[in-house]
Amino acid sequence: MQLSLFSISYAGFWGQHRLTLPEFIGKAAELGFDAVMLAGKRPHVSPLDMTEETLLSLRGTLAQHRIRCDVIAAYTDLAGGPAVEVPHLEMQIAYVESLARIASRLGAKFVRVFTAYETPGRTAGSLWRQVVTTLQEMSDRAAAHGVTLAVQNHHDVGVHTDSLLELLHDVDRPNCRLGFDAWSPALRGEDLYDAARKAAPFTVITTSADYVRLPRFVYQPDLINYIPAQPDLVRAVPFGEGFIDYKAFFAGLRDGGFNGVATFEMCSPIRGGGSLENLDRYASRYVTWMQDHGFAIERRGGTAAG
Repeated sequence: MQLSLFSISYAGFWGQHRLTLPEFIGKAAELGFDAVMLAGKRPHVSPLDMTEETLLSLRGTLAQHRIRCDVIAAYTDLAGGPAVEVPHLEMQIAYVESLARIASRLGAKFVRVFTAYETPGRTAGSLWRQVVTTLQEMSDRAAAHGVTLAVQNHHDVGVHTDSLLELLHDVDRPNCRLGFDAWSPALRGEDLYDAARKAAPFTVITTSADYVRLPRFVYQPDLINYIPAQPDLVRAVPFGEGFIDYKAFFAGLRDGGFNGVATFEMCSPIRGGGSLENLDRYASRYVTWMQDHGFAIERRGGTAAG
């Protein structure tokens, strides 16, 4: 698997230290990653800011550091919005098409997308159909740029592995595949090895972070006791120190035939705070863990050799 670092980790959200795109690309190369995944929004790769001059500069920075850009990450919610007169879906289709164009210019093969959150007043069936038709049009437009969509198991629609595979079947586009991650099935109680092996033939990227569960309780004064509150609070920790069984997950992906892009992300507050030193420690830990467990391809002279 080729190791990638997600720029959102150094975008300045959640109290984290912020790096510019050139600084981030240099940092990813320094830490031993094969590739980068770039966030398709400010402060990194917003279509509003990506001029031809900027793209040429980014290509030069990637070449200078001998690292690839494999994925541009879109941020979508295909449920649309409550104001029916506003073309929310059309705007998201145009947004993803713009990112596909940018991906092509940077040599990236994939644009990561989300499905939809369930919303009050929408039936599950109508929302499913809307997600399918929107992904179909996004895929068709991305195909013109030689780009594949990677649907991440993040939003409500299609979040269970069986549902996600059914959704992919309905979309029925050769350039619509999966960005299959471990954290969602782990939180929801799926068997990670079985889920990963089942999804692997359709998976082109995976994005990882590790977490601990922090149980919550609500005090009841009249009972002088506590009642459990659900769900647990979840917090990011260094890779391999959380509850997610990544050995089983990556083994399932590997045994199912996946040998694609494995990205590390810090997309929430992390234990130890958001200093540059702590972010680097987390990212380095991921590289070491993947190498120690045999899930990373060998690197020679700063380039991938697998």
